Amino acid sequence: MVKTEADGVGKRAGWRPDKLREHRERHGLTLEEAGERLRLVAEQAGLKDVPAANPQTLSQHETGESYPGPPYRRAYCLLYRATEPSLGFRPALPGEETQFEVTPLPEQRNGLHVVAVERALTRIADGNGFDSYRWQQRVMEAWKRRRTGGDPHKPCVVLVGGFAGSGKTEFARFLTQLTGWPLVDKDPLTRPLVEPLLVALGSQAHDRHTDLYRERVRPAEYAALMQAVYSNVSCGISTVVTAPFIAELTDQAWMERLINRCASHGVDVAPIWVQCDVESMHEYISHRGAARDAWKLERWEEYVATIDVGLRPVVPHLVVDNRMGGAISLADQARQAIGAVPV
Repeated sequence: MVKTEADGVGKRAGWRPDKLREHRERHGLTLEEAGERLRLVAEQAGLKDVPAANPQTLSQHETGESYPGPPYRRAYCLLYRATEPSLGFRPALPGEETQFEVTPLPEQRNGLHVVAVERALTRIADGNGFDSYRWQQRVMEAWKRRRTGGDPHKPCVVLVGGFAGSGKTEFARFLTQLTGWPLVDKDPLTRPLVEPLLVALGSQAHDRHTDLYRERVRPAEYAALMQAVYSNVSCGISTVVTAPFIAELTDQAWMERLINRCASHGVDVAPIWVQCDVESMHEYISHRGAARDAWKLERWEEYVATIDVGLRPVVPHLVVDNRMGGAISLADQARQAIGAVPV
């Protein structure tokens, strides 16, 4: 059995640790040099939970003694400008692009950063009657206009939903960084109110699974979230809002009210569902260590039985395929490329 950072034990299917060493040697790095650069790239990308990255740790990753957790894998992908499959962490998904060229910085400044953004946006696919290509072009144009000024499109509310640990918040942040649209994130916005309210009602601050939370607190939590969104809508400001939206995106009446209310202010609505696999969700939740996830982790099988990974919004929407973290890896590559371009 092989020790892993994610869940302690277990050989990962399709894991090829030798690939990681091959990439390091191809870049001409010693273990010490790779560790220093890994820490630097993680810091520049704002990745949390990347430990010391000492030579011993990197050696354990390259020999298969220890499987890197999500933050490490993201940092490795950025350092070597590679995907998880090409680094040997997992097999590629059907149709997943696995190659990134090692590009010198001057070439990035001459246009390949645009290619990186376009590549990342291809992870947004048509889920049910939504023109994904036109919407991808819209995001690209918004990003470009941040450097030229002017926006011929109507404002847009982007709802980014998905199950816990699906990567929805990371993808919402990526869209915000591209477009400059403000991000409204449910957890930091409502937690200061929700937790004291739960305690006042006789529950625990991190309760997200009881009937008390679902019936008495959750409706108020989402109402507060949407009031923040509607404040932007009334001002004609495009907004990226992220929350699970499990009940809302599957409620035809709720979605129609949202779409109609936004339309009355000349604002479009673009629902995005972030698709993820159960194993990756468990890994992400385990690593972020949020107190609100304790119940899920302690009763994982019970929790998984309550979710439907095939769930989709009831209205035309977009889909981001983040199984095995593929979409977030591409988003990281794009953000790194953007960071190399002077604004």
